[in-house]
Amino acid sequence: MRPPLTRQSTIALAATCLSSLMFGLEISSIPAILPTLEHVLHADFKQLQWIMNAYTIAVTTVLMATGTLADRYGRKRIFLISIAAFGITSLICGLTDSVAVLIVARFLQGASGGAMLISQFAILSHQFREGRERAIAFGWWGVISGIGLGFGPIIGGAIVLVSSWDWVFLIHVPLAVATLLLAVSGVQESRDPEARSLDIAGIVTLSLSVFCLAFFITQGPDLGVASPTAIAIIGASFASFIAFVIAERISPRPMFDFSVFRIRNFSGALLGSMAMNFSFWPFMIYLPIYFQAGLGYDSVTAGLSLLAYTLPTLVVPPVAERLALRYRPGLVIPIGLFTIGLGFILMKAGSIVEHASWLTMLPGCVFAGVGLGLTNTPVTNTTTGSVPGDRAGMASGIDMSARMISLAVNIAMMGFILVEGVQSSLGKRLPNGAVAAPLRSLAERIAAGTAITPGPDMSGAIMHQALVEGFGWVMLYGGIGVWLLAGISFMIFGAGGFGRTSR
Repeated sequence: MRPPLTRQSTIALAATCLSSLMFGLEISSIPAILPTLEHVLHADFKQLQWIMNAYTIAVTTVLMATGTLADRYGRKRIFLISIAAFGITSLICGLTDSVAVLIVARFLQGASGGAMLISQFAILSHQFREGRERAIAFGWWGVISGIGLGFGPIIGGAIVLVSSWDWVFLIHVPLAVATLLLAVSGVQESRDPEARSLDIAGIVTLSLSVFCLAFFITQGPDLGVASPTAIAIIGASFASFIAFVIAERISPRPMFDFSVFRIRNFSGALLGSMAMNFSFWPFMIYLPIYFQAGLGYDSVTAGLSLLAYTLPTLVVPPVAERLALRYRPGLVIPIGLFTIGLGFILMKAGSIVEHASWLTMLPGCVFAGVGLGLTNTPVTNTTTGSVPGDRAGMASGIDMSARMISLAVNIAMMGFILVEGVQSSLGKRLPNGAVAAPLRSLAERIAAGTAITPGPDMSGAIMHQALVEGFGWVMLYGGIGVWLLAGISFMIFGAGGFGRTSR
């Protein structure tokens, strides 16, 4: 009996999984070291946000371009280049002692990480085509990706404790070398014979639109939401998006082929991609702050508490793949999204009880993690499996663009809601004469978990209550938002997405 995976395919799967591990670690391990970066590099709350957002925005910037390049010049070739670039940029991140240089290096790291990520999806889709081996490959990819994203906070905190913050970045240098060696020997080269040109107009307009939107969300309150500068920035975002749509409509070979949205399974799964990064993943950035500043845990205890949120994402993906094969993704994906939303509502309920602890947060964390595990790999497999194989790079690009745009925007949006919620709570409890600017500055420090001592007109209890209320609004935003997207996804899948598959 032929084994489900050949030796070469196993090596290729190891390369793609190891690259996904690096990508996930570089997203989820950084929140654990943000307090250290604030102290060592003297970074403020907005700079800390940009250390996170520079990575995700850069990922979004290169996704579609990489998909097009991979289709034209070869997915293996682009994969190898991106792995090498990721290792080099990780080295730069680890060697710098300037917050400005770190933000720029994080942008370059995100660009190489995005190229690496989009290539691995296209490689998996091309090299694993049969139902059984495809399910095995994407199942393992989901587990390893979950390890990177789920254990990142613990790994980041542990590295800081036993060594220093720079090794959170430097660890990727030997990992990149190992991945490169595996990819050289295991990955098959593939390309789209019809891909001939690069859609520069689409790349520039989409990237500018996302960057301006994230900048508006993070910087708008300081600029003044109704100020001419803020209005110009959000106007540039909308104008760039309209230009992007026009550019893709008139391009003979667009990187963003709108015709794929006529495929119901693709569109329904794409909503699932956006919903996961609307809620679960951006909240991963802020949940360690709640455990440390809200519940008073140290970094290691906070990381261990996060396991309830992340461990289900490792266990559930293989089960989710089997469920998707049996009951079709049109049912499994919306149910997974609904479960994520239920988890957020339960977390909100657990955070406001008297004597809140990791135990009161446990049910919500577990439900959110189970929901993510049910959704993640079926979404990826469905988006890439719904289009012809020669457009796998393009489909992966659209999928990951949806994920990273949602992630970048919602990291900024959750940060905005958190600060606004904290500021609103403080405003209700402070004397009427409190000045708005210092109040917002204090709210930002509380939201970042760095307001160590209370001011002269308030107690630590007021500050703690403000933090809890701010997080309550963030959890409500994540829960209701993912429920709305789950409902839309359910309707888009339609009757064709439900029912059992034939056996």
